Amino acid sequence: MSPTSPRPFRILGIQQIAIGGTDKARLARLWVDIFGLEPKGSFRSERENVDEVICALGRGPYAVEVDLMQPIDPEGKPAVHVPPLNHIGLWVDDLRAAMDWMASNGVRFAPGGIREGAGGHEVCFIHPKGNDEFPIGGEGVLIELVQAPSDVIAALG
Repeated sequence: MSPTSPRPFRILGIQQIAIGGTDKARLARLWVDIFGLEPKGSFRSERENVDEVICALGRGPYAVEVDLMQPIDPEGKPAVHVPPLNHIGLWVDDLRAAMDWMASNGVRFAPGGIREGAGGHEVCFIHPKGNDEFPIGGEGVLIELVQAPSDVIAALG
């Protein structure tokens, strides 16, 4: 299936990777204590079943967010620790145009639409699996599209 019209947006770079495990302190031993990433915040959501430490790799608009996530309820959904590489996030210069264009070209989005993400940016998620109506998915990978702020667009665009 080829796109039906020119792409009205640009993917600018990797915004984040999200790594899940049953114990975020164990994840932090490697990512913070050994690799030296800088913790810059935390996020907890009962609805999303997640308790996470938000770290930064790099600085300024070139920084990549690394989320170290553990489930609040290991038996609950979503299971943020399965698979351990939970999702990747991509900066996009026009999230709404990207979502509309992708949906019109057969991309399946996860429920929830565009909303504010843990980092304070608008986000939406491409579903890991396509279906009959929307046959294009992440082929097993959950992909977060993140609205890039103007400094990131200037630096990466």
